[in-house]
Formats: sequence, structure tokens, C-alpha cells
Amino acid sequence: MSFSKKTFSYLAELEANNSKAWFEDNRAAYEAHWKAPALDFIAEVSSDMAALDPPLRAEPKLNGSLRRINRDVRFSKDKSPYNARLHLVFWAGVHPNRSPGVHFVLTPEGVGYGAGQWGIVPKALGALRKRIMSLEGEALEQALRAAEQIGCRMDAPDLARVPKGFDADSPRSDLLRYKGFVARTYDNPAPQAKIIGAGAKTWVLEVTRTLLPLVRWLHA
Repeated sequence: MSFSKKTFSYLAELEANNSKAWFEDNRAAYEAHWKAPALDFIAEVSSDMAALDPPLRAEPKLNGSLRRINRDVRFSKDKSPYNARLHLVFWAGVHPNRSPGVHFVLTPEGVGYGAGQWGIVPKALGALRKRIMSLEGEALEQALRAAEQIGCRMDAPDLARVPKGFDADSPRSDLLRYKGFVARTYDNPAPQAKIIGAGAKTWVLEVTRTLLPLVRWLHA
């Protein structure tokens, strides 16, 4: 089983009817068009992901490479119980949420994708900033340029100023102002057809290989 137009139709219907009652009434569609094709696809690409440098983990299970459809609404004004998307992550490290990885997100509009790592802990972030200011910083710049070639970009920096102890006049000073390094497509997703049919695996692996230098830099 693979992704189909029914996957995207289900996402659009969920977006328009985001309630527990609707979800339960349509659980069969969730199982058939959301969960099953996602787990099958992850299993299909797992050996190819493991052969990359660094190896990326592709775990065909919920809270593995398939993120749950349920939203955490505890601290959100939006109390919609479900995400009208399907989120895949292939990561290098010990945890899908705390390791650098490549992400693909199916929404009613298409397929967003990107790579990087959010919420880097202060100790690791300090080490990354030192690497940015060393010769290794050039590899990060090259990785971000490669990502930009396929439509992935960083958001605005998190900090208004360069952290203390670093040269604010450095050509890489803007990179020092990030707390996480993520390049993604934002509001310019790829067409649905990219992940439907026989060419889906090839396309996902092509995107992953282009974004891999960013994952490799962060993983190092």
C-alpha cells in the first residue's frame, strides 16, 4: 500500500471536520489512508535511509518515524484535537524529536519537507556556535545553500543580538543568533503527486540526500 489521493482527501476532510466525533466515525479511513500507507512507506525506505551517511533511522511505528495525529492542546488556544497532516521523520541520533533529521509533512495542500534540529540544549548550542566560527562553519553554509536549491530556507534568527563572547562583525554572525537550525519549505509545498505512485520513494530519497549535509553537520 502507498500514499494516494485518498490520503490527501482524508487530510482535507479532517481539516474541515476536526472533532473527536468525526474522527471516530471515520476511523476506518484513518487506518486505511493515513496510518497504513505511512507505515508501509517507512518500511519501504528504511534500508535506503540506513545506508546514508550518517545513517537515518526509519522506524515504521507511531511515535517512531510516523508522528501521531493527535495534537497536544494543553498550552494552545487552538483546541482542535487532531493535526490535519501526516508527519514523517527520519533521524540521526537517539530520539526523533531531539536529534537532527529529515522531515516530510503531507497536508491538504501538498508535501512540505525540510531538515535540521529544533530546540538544541544550551551546552550543545554553545559547541555548535564555536564550530560555526571555525573552518567547519563553511560546511554549514554550503549545506544551507544546498537546501535552498530545493526550496528549503531558515526562518529569521531567534536572537536579536549575537551572543556574548562572539564576533558580531563576522560574516557568519547571523548564524550565531539561532537556537535551532531548520531549513524547510514553509508555505511552498511540493505537489501531492511527488509522493504518490512508483516515483515516491525515489523523490523522497533525492530530497533526503540533498538535505543530508545539514543533518551530517548537526550530527557531528
